[in-house]
Amino acid sequence: MPQENEIDGRTLRNDRREILNEEEEDTLGNGEADARKRLEDANGMPELKDEEVQVNDEEVCLDLGEPSPEVMEYARRELGETEDAKCRTLHEFRDMIFERGECLPHRMDNDFLIRFLRTRNFNVHRAHRLIVNYYNFKEEHPEIHQDVNPVEMKHIGEDDVMTVPAYRTQCGRRMMIYRLGNWDPRKYSVEEIFKATVIILELGVLEPRAQILGGVAIFDLEGITMGHAWTITPQVASMVMALMVSAFPMKTHAIHILHQSWVFDVIFSVFKPLLDVRMQNKIFFHGSNMESLHKHISPSHLPKKYGGTREELAYYKWIDSLSKVPQIVKEMNMVGYIVPEEIQKLVQEAAED
Repeated sequence: MPQENEIDGRTLRNDRREILNEEEEDTLGNGEADARKRLEDANGMPELKDEEVQVNDEEVCLDLGEPSPEVMEYARRELGETEDAKCRTLHEFRDMIFERGECLPHRMDNDFLIRFLRTRNFNVHRAHRLIVNYYNFKEEHPEIHQDVNPVEMKHIGEDDVMTVPAYRTQCGRRMMIYRLGNWDPRKYSVEEIFKATVIILELGVLEPRAQILGGVAIFDLEGITMGHAWTITPQVASMVMALMVSAFPMKTHAIHILHQSWVFDVIFSVFKPLLDVRMQNKIFFHGSNMESLHKHISPSHLPKKYGGTREELAYYKWIDSLSKVPQIVKEMNMVGYIVPEEIQKLVQEAAED
């Protein structure tokens, strides 16, 4: 046991160093004015207007098309994305992956590589570190990546542990909502929640505008107990931070904490060593004050449970709907997920029609 604790502590310190390196490079590379601008953005300043958000946003679908001119302007302004930058950095990035040989990506096409460049503001060296971390994370945690059948993850939705609204925030960002108080650790392990999270992240990152804008997480902690707290080990905290910061090509724009209690303080003490100032500035605590949440996310873009006007959507409905789209099924197969034969058959028939 002492040896395991020693390993967890060392992992925690290494992950904190990795996160700090990413954040410090981001700040140093863009100057104090840009750093201040990003901190303001992290505090909820909208970049897009309501009318720029997709109108038919109740439909369960992924926006796989080219981002709107407004989103591309945001990409140019905030990420430094231009056609010239894309062509140049994609070439450099691909060469760096081949030359260094620190990972063996399952694909090397532009559509795949661009998500890593966008997440690291087209800094090739940082994008390379990210893709290496991405594959290392997969290798280190096969229990949440290998032999996973997304269709079999329905229990996460049935228990209302997590959900992804079909609609986005007023800024055009996807939301992931967790209700950890609904999770019974005796029923299934925390790895199941990681599996469901990674599936949604892999689906979400297929959207070019999500690669540019990032996403928002809401943690509703109503009903959490010490039984939940005991599951949050340093290793679990390390995995959470890896997905949010250092090992997945999607930016976390903001994290909103609802209904926190003294139990949350116990859980947060495990995460705190991993958080630098910039990451802390992305976390907002609202308690039971929904008006505080509404300062960041408009009620017209929130479920009724949180003082909004919208309906909810069960997690499994996402999987059911998206598993009928040929391109998405192909992408999920490439990542390594198991797609049942009956779904592959239906998709093939749809493609033939």
